[in-house]
Amino acid sequence: MPRLGILALQGDVREHQATVQSLGIEPTLVRTPQQLEEVDALILPGGESTAIAHLLVTSGLREPLANRLNEGMAAFGTCAGLIALSAEVLDGRSDQWSFAMLDVAVRRNGYGRQVASFETPIEVESLGLVPGVFIRAPRIERWDPQVEVLASHDHGDGEHPVLVKQGAVWGCSFHPELTSNAEIHGLFLQHVGF
Repeated sequence: MPRLGILALQGDVREHQATVQSLGIEPTLVRTPQQLEEVDALILPGGESTAIAHLLVTSGLREPLANRLNEGMAAFGTCAGLIALSAEVLDGRSDQWSFAMLDVAVRRNGYGRQVASFETPIEVESLGLVPGVFIRAPRIERWDPQVEVLASHDHGDGEHPVLVKQGAVWGCSFHPELTSNAEIHGLFLQHVGF
């Protein structure tokens, strides 16, 4: 049986843990390179993208995680996790870096600051409507044709992807872990062989 990990440095760790437990999976909370070696797929949670990037460096996880991703490890990033997996971060800090596993450009806080947070139903391919919770969410502004768009949202300025995948790497602008609906997690896990 494959092992699922959740990057447990900062952010919505408990929420992702509860969601995958509701699907019958007991995840490994990944805080060290040794724990990373034990998992076959990894969830990168929402949180604060620059804090997560800093903690990936100080924990010694940045290089081992980059290696695992480049070797084809499955990953699912929500909000800040999407930023970490993106090829380009618009409006990021000058020292901001990412793993560049999804050929997309994301704008941090692309749907507005904290006070502009909102919830809306999102139509997901093969699932139907799921709740979308957007909190300081990144907006995907450019995407390569090899990136598969599973869901989009029009926030008054045209359609933008909000759930994408490229191979075994998935990214989500919103927070599926902040609802009681586990369908997106289930779809990802089914896709990567759980």
